[in-house]
Amino acid sequence: MRGIILAIFLLNLTVQLVKTSSDYDPYKILGVSRSASQAEIKKAYKSLAREWHPDKNKDPKAEDMFIKISKSYEILSNEERRSNFDRYGQMDDNQPFGQSQHHGFRSFHNSFYFDESFFHFPRSRDFADSKYLLHHAQFNSDVLPDSHKRPYLIKVTYEWCFACIHIEPVWKETVQELEPLGVGIGIVDLGYERRLANQLGAHRAPSIIGLVNGRVTFFHQAVVREHLRQFIEDLLPHKLVERITDNNYLAFLDNWHVENKPSVLLFDQVPIVPLLYKLTAFAFRDYVRFGYVDQGDTHCTRLLRQFNINTYAPTMLLFKEDTEKPVDIIQARGMKRQIMDEFVSNNKFLQVPRLVNQQLFDELCPVKQFHRRKEVRLFITFLPGNKAFLDFASANRKEVLRFAYVYQRHQQPLCQALLHSQGFTLSSGQWQKHTVVILERRSQAGKVLYRSVSGGWNGSEEDKYHLHEQLELLQKDPTYLTSDATLPELNNEMAPIFIIQWMNAAYDYILQIYDDLLYSNWREMMPILSLIFSALFILFGTVIIQAFSEPGENKPRKPKPKEQPQTEDDSVLLIGQCSRPPKKDFVEVTELTDITYTSNLVKLRPGHINVVLVLTNASKNALLRKFAKEVFSFSGTQTLHFSFLNADKHRHWMPSLLRSASDATDREGHSDEDEEPSDYKYFCLFRPVFTGDDPNDSSTETSFSSDSRRKSRSRSRSKVHHKLDRLGLWMERLMEGTLPRLQVPVWPSLDETANSSSTDS
Repeated sequence: MRGIILAIFLLNLTVQLVKTSSDYDPYKILGVSRSASQAEIKKAYKSLAREWHPDKNKDPKAEDMFIKISKSYEILSNEERRSNFDRYGQMDDNQPFGQSQHHGFRSFHNSFYFDESFFHFPRSRDFADSKYLLHHAQFNSDVLPDSHKRPYLIKVTYEWCFACIHIEPVWKETVQELEPLGVGIGIVDLGYERRLANQLGAHRAPSIIGLVNGRVTFFHQAVVREHLRQFIEDLLPHKLVERITDNNYLAFLDNWHVENKPSVLLFDQVPIVPLLYKLTAFAFRDYVRFGYVDQGDTHCTRLLRQFNINTYAPTMLLFKEDTEKPVDIIQARGMKRQIMDEFVSNNKFLQVPRLVNQQLFDELCPVKQFHRRKEVRLFITFLPGNKAFLDFASANRKEVLRFAYVYQRHQQPLCQALLHSQGFTLSSGQWQKHTVVILERRSQAGKVLYRSVSGGWNGSEEDKYHLHEQLELLQKDPTYLTSDATLPELNNEMAPIFIIQWMNAAYDYILQIYDDLLYSNWREMMPILSLIFSALFILFGTVIIQAFSEPGENKPRKPKPKEQPQTEDDSVLLIGQCSRPPKKDFVEVTELTDITYTSNLVKLRPGHINVVLVLTNASKNALLRKFAKEVFSFSGTQTLHFSFLNADKHRHWMPSLLRSASDATDREGHSDEDEEPSDYKYFCLFRPVFTGDDPNDSSTETSFSSDSRRKSRSRSRSKVHHKLDRLGLWMERLMEGTLPRLQVPVWPSLDETANSSSTDS
C-alpha cells in the first residue's frame, strides 16, 4: 500500500515538473510570434529588459521577470537553441534530442532543471552582487593590471546551476571577510561572458579561480571559508614578509643601502603573520621592505625594549636612512587596510633615494604641467649621498623639491647627458668631484631643463650655505634653469638577470602543468601542450633539414644596400631625434604658399598658434632639420602648428611685417586721439643667435643674406643650424605666455604688387 502511495506521489511530482517546464514559453514571455525575425526578437527583448530591470522597476516580481526575459532571449537569439525548442520544447542545448519528455530532469550534477519558483529556491545570481560582475574588456583593462598589486578571487557561475546555489552562503561569508583585507572579488557569468570564461580556462560552473600577477590558478578543494582563505594566502609570493628577531633586525634595517627602500616593522602578538599584513606587503613590495615581529617570542625582548613597544595593540614602525629612530609610527587595536595603505604610501621613498630605474625617476620627478604653478625639481648628486647631503635634504623638505643620487657606473648615459656640457668626461675621473645638478622635466620624451650647481659639493657649511642660496634663486626666478638636454631611459639596476627570469617562468609553467595533470584538466592545458609539441616539432624539423641539406647550400648572405640619404629638395624634414620618442615620431611643417597662407595664418582659429620659420633656399634643409628637432617635444598639442616661409620667393614679407609692427607701436602713443582697433594681430619674434665654434666667420648666413647663397651648401649646413640653438627655451617661454608681443593691424600679403600698392596708398 505504501509503495502504491509513493508511486502516485512521484507520478504527480513528475507531471507537475513537466507541466511547469512546458508552461515556460519564451515566445510568450517576449510577446513575439513563432515566425518573428531576429530583429523583432531583439527589439522586444530590449523593450522588456528596460521595463523590468530590477534597478528601475520596484515591483517584487521584477527580478524574476527579468531573469525569464534574459533566458528567453538567450534561447531565441541562438538559431540552434531556437530550433531545438521549436521541435522538441528543449531549452538546453546540452540535453540530447528526443528526450523532451524528461526535460524536467538533468543528468548533470545540478540534478533537476525546472522553474526555480516551483520550490522557491534562491537564484544563483544575486543582484546585490552586480558590482562584482566582470566583463571581457573590463577584465583585461582593469583586473589583469591590478592583479600585480592585489590578488583576485573569481567565481564562475551560471543562472541555472544548483551547485552554484549550494556554495553561495560560503561564498558570501568569504567575500565579507576577504574584501575588507584588500582581496579583489569578481564573478563571471558563464552564460553571458563565454569569451572571458574561455580566456580564464573555466568551462564549467561552479568554478573558483585565483588571479595573482596575471596568473590563473583553480581552486580544487572543498568550498569552505577556511580553505578559500588559505587558497588566497598560498597564491601570494613567498618571502614577502621577513621574520624579525633580536638577531637579525639590525641587518634588516641596514639593508636599505642595497634595496634602496624604506623598512616597515609590524609588532603583533599572534605567532603567524596576519593575512592583512601580507596583502599590504604584496601591494607595496616594489617600494618598501616588510618585517614581522612576534611579541610573544622570547627572542624579541631586546627589540621590544629598545623601541618601547606597547604589547596591547599592533604597532607599525617605518625606518628610512636612520636605523635607530623610526620616521613614522602608528598603533591601533583594530588595524584597518586603509590606515596601513596611507601609512606606507606616505613614506614610499627614502629621504635621498638612488635612481635605479625609469619608474622611480618618473615618480620622483613628474613632467611639469604648464597649467600648474608648482612643479617638482629634482636635486641629483653623482656620488653616493653622504650624511651632509642627507642632512641638507632633511632640513629642506618641501613638496616641490626632491633629492636623489645616482651611481655613475650604473647610469653612465644619464651622467653623460647631464655632465658633458660642463666639460666633464666620465673616463677622465673629473666626475669624482661631488657634483649637484638641479633639473626639471618638461616632456615624457626625456626633455629636461637643468643647471649644475657651481662650486661642487663637499659637505662643508659653506657648501650648504651656497646650495641654500641656489635653492632660493630657483624659487624666485623661473628662468634659473638655463641648460636643456634629452635624457635617455635609465637602466633598471634591480632587474634580475635573464637566467633568473627564465627559471621563474619555467617554474610557473611546471606548476601549472602539474596542477592540470593532477586534476585532469586536459582542456585547460591544451594551449601549453600545443606550445610544447610545436617547439619540439620545430626543433626536430630543423635538425632533420640540416642533416639532409648539402654543404654547398650555405651561402654567405649579401650585405644589405645602404639607405639613400635624403635629397636637398625635400621640402620638410620630419624626423625628431630622441632617445625615447613617442608614437608620433615626426613634426608636420607646412610651407606657406599662395594656397596655404590664408588658411594657415590669415584665418588661423582663435586660441591656435602658428610658429613660422623664415628661411632661404640655401638654408632650407639645414634649418628645417634643426627646427624639427627643437620643436619636437611641443608637437603633441593640436593647437600648435608649424610652418616655414621661403624668403627668396617672398622677399618683401618680413620687412613689411616689421614695418607694420613699428607703425602699430607709433600709433599706440596717440591712443588718446585714435582708438585702437579690436582686431589686431599679435606675434612674438625669435632672433637667431649663433652659438657655434666660429661666430665671426663671414660665411655665417642670416635670413636674407645674398652672400651666403654663393657659399658651398655643405659648409653652410654645418654653420647655419646653430642659429636655432635657443629655440627650445624660446618655445618654453612662448607656451608660458611670458614673451613680449608685437601687434600688427593685418598680416602682410604674399603678393608683392598688392603689398606695394597698399604701401603707396
